Amino acid sequence: MPELLPITFPGKTHFSFPLPSPMEVLSVRNLLSDLFPSSEPNIVGTCIIGAVVLLFFVSFSLWRGLSGRRRKPVRVYMDGCFDMMHYGHCNALRQARALGDELVVGVVSDKEIIANKGPPVSPLYERMLMVAAVKWVDEVISDAPYAINEEFMKKLFTEYNIDYIIHGDDSCLLPDGTDAYALAKKAGRYKQIKRTEGVSSTDIVGRMLLCVRERSTGDKHGHASLQRQFSHGHGQKLDGGSGSPRSGTRISRFLPTSRRIVQFSNGKGAGSESRIIYIDGAFDLFHAGHVEILRVVQALGDFLLVGIYSDQTVSSVQGAHRPIMNLHERSLSVLACRYVDEVIIGAPREVSKDMITTFNISLVVHGTISENMGFMKEQPNPYRVPMDMGIFKQLESPLNITTSTIIRRIVANHEAYQKRNEMKEASERKYYENRTYISE
Repeated sequence: MPELLPITFPGKTHFSFPLPSPMEVLSVRNLLSDLFPSSEPNIVGTCIIGAVVLLFFVSFSLWRGLSGRRRKPVRVYMDGCFDMMHYGHCNALRQARALGDELVVGVVSDKEIIANKGPPVSPLYERMLMVAAVKWVDEVISDAPYAINEEFMKKLFTEYNIDYIIHGDDSCLLPDGTDAYALAKKAGRYKQIKRTEGVSSTDIVGRMLLCVRERSTGDKHGHASLQRQFSHGHGQKLDGGSGSPRSGTRISRFLPTSRRIVQFSNGKGAGSESRIIYIDGAFDLFHAGHVEILRVVQALGDFLLVGIYSDQTVSSVQGAHRPIMNLHERSLSVLACRYVDEVIIGAPREVSKDMITTFNISLVVHGTISENMGFMKEQPNPYRVPMDMGIFKQLESPLNITTSTIIRRIVANHEAYQKRNEMKEASERKYYENRTYISE
């Protein structure tokens, strides 16, 4: 078997050049001696050895030159308002990231949103925090325009080295009816991803508006959680006051699958020596307050485990109109956060000794800002065991934002949001009526 000179080229392509054996060198030398009997044997041998050495150095130089030349990373750009950010946004960013090596995300300014859609629920600062916390995002651009004009597109290509601009398969039309991505399509630098069905900011705002109207009328539909009605696909009809029924939020089309959970998961477990930090809650309408407390908590250990309460647990603590998002929707939003390593889907309200042992939890944490700060008065106290063990810590929450904060913002501007929702619901109905299958 001849000795091989292995050479690896970029892209993990392998070549092996055979080096001549001593017998092969002698055979070639004898052949050359027969062909050139007048030549000195030493000269012939020197030529052969020189040729072998030359082949080696040429091959080695070629290998070094090609291996040192790194492939330029493919940079893709996706923009959006990312208001009331949910797992649908996160899945869009995941798909966009899969089309390149680096994902740059533009977050539309408050001014541009007001001009094109109406008032945002969350200000730019909070929306920037939310986008930056998504595990598939590499870079964030603030104050991106709602529509990509020639000047901004040139800036993307030259300053940010963007190769492709990404958007979902649902149309994005400007107030004048033109396509917001027409220039990118014309330039041949546009790629499309599949929209995540079953959720939208319009749908979530509709759920909150419905909850507020239901609560104000005192109608609890037999004390059934409205979230349960949404997730099971029951349509709502409300009396508009004049006897005519007024439609509420559309039927939820969210269909949780194990594949989606796997796509959002890190796929890694904690090491035997890891310091595992545990925090739990409803994490309803996942917002900037959640993101910031998770960021702070993550820094306390090596592995962040998040417990997400079941729908029934949330309803029992916060009332029949909660949660707004169902368990699987809330779980996906938390899993998409770069600070989270693992979640317990349907975590128990009480942190038991058995649970601490099972997950090897080193520290249990709770923030100072929460929907339910009366846990110290609860009987039994859900954190009594970790408190007795000396592994409970209450941390100062970085932001004074809760799910109720988000709902109050909607209520305070409910007329504007109701009007916006009516317009958006029409376009969403059109999308679902005309949609075709697109693979991810």
